Amino acid sequence: MSHDYLDRLARFAAHTRFDDLPAATVSAARLVLLDTLGAVVAGSALGENRRLARLATSRAPGGRASILGHRGRADASWAALVNATAGVALEMDEGNRLGGGHPAIHVIPAALAVAEERGLGGGQLLEAVVAGYELGSRIGGATTPRPNVHSHGTWGTISTAVAVARLGDRDAAGMRRIVNLAASMSPANTWTPALEGATIRNLYPGRSAWEGILAADLDDCGFTGLADGPADVYGTILADRFEPKLAVAGLGERFRIEENYFKLYACCRYNHFALDAIAAIRAATPFPANDILAVNVVTIPFGLRMASANPPTMLAARFSIPWAVAASLVLGHANIDAFDDRALADQRIRDLAQRVNVSADDRMSPRRTDVPTARVSIALRDGTTLEGSAGVVRGDASNPVPPADIDAKFMALASPVLGSAGARRAADAAAEVETLKDVRDLTALFAPA
Repeated sequence: MSHDYLDRLARFAAHTRFDDLPAATVSAARLVLLDTLGAVVAGSALGENRRLARLATSRAPGGRASILGHRGRADASWAALVNATAGVALEMDEGNRLGGGHPAIHVIPAALAVAEERGLGGGQLLEAVVAGYELGSRIGGATTPRPNVHSHGTWGTISTAVAVARLGDRDAAGMRRIVNLAASMSPANTWTPALEGATIRNLYPGRSAWEGILAADLDDCGFTGLADGPADVYGTILADRFEPKLAVAGLGERFRIEENYFKLYACCRYNHFALDAIAAIRAATPFPANDILAVNVVTIPFGLRMASANPPTMLAARFSIPWAVAASLVLGHANIDAFDDRALADQRIRDLAQRVNVSADDRMSPRRTDVPTARVSIALRDGTTLEGSAGVVRGDASNPVPPADIDAKFMALASPVLGSAGARRAADAAAEVETLKDVRDLTALFAPA
């Protein structure tokens, strides 16, 4: 295919215009924007993110871009870094199983910060988000990462760069240059910090936001990239293979932002398979958690890396199948407070997590729809065994929930920071963002109550 896939992608992104977007795409983009803003605001309350926000405002005084959940401002690069880092911290950001990652958290913080800095309107913001999401997801879908490569931050740099280039109304040639520059700036990140609970992992999207903005600036400065940056970086270093034809398969038929998934549990999506199966079991046969003798989970092969029953931190708990399963059974949910310090001290959850066994089925995959993603059996003390399975998880475009559920999720995430009335005003503004002549009318609603 040579490099023509890049020409096709670049032309597609350069020609993305809000006025040409289908109504379904605009609706999807609004909902993804709302969901991502909720994740950012909720994550902004964590101690390290509050301190990072203060650092940003001190390093970039006089900036015009908002740090959501705080009253300070910084320049677009710092604001995007802080907001993207906060948005991934609680594992509530959406994703795309076709692209193997989380496009929105790599697109929206930078697009919003740059649009705010330039005083651009909501329609321009949405077209940039759609373009960046499309290319990042497609490059990700064409990539088979090496086993320990974490997709956060890798092709997210391209997502960010494309969104910023669209805000700058770059032509196709400029878009291609910026994609190639961004590819060579992709962070090399591993799963190890997430699994061990090291919060440097949360900076992955923040770094890609910073570097994606920088890619557009470097093009203005005259820096040059490779003829095919994605194939070089992903095909030789970060991935087992890179297949350009997959990046353009079905291009223009449907926007990827319409094929996303929303997270309904505050943890790694690879936990969601088992959690959906448990929810179905409990809905059919209610039982108290103290009746459980043991739980057996069969899931995707990567689940074996998430089998630790003793997570040392809140972040590690979000990447532990035994913990997520035990917390959901004891508390009746897997919301944010199922993984906080108070939950980590709950001996009931700790004891049950020790009785959760995880095994793998090589046929199972997050991207497959023809086999289950998890099978769960729960042995009760009276000798009863309850069984259930899950396929595509709830919240996925192939197994959707009503938009009202995403609105309710936003309210639950944002209200502790913005207040209930403030969160409602912010949600209503996001629901009609394309009518705003200046996105600052939206970001002004995200200061704390």
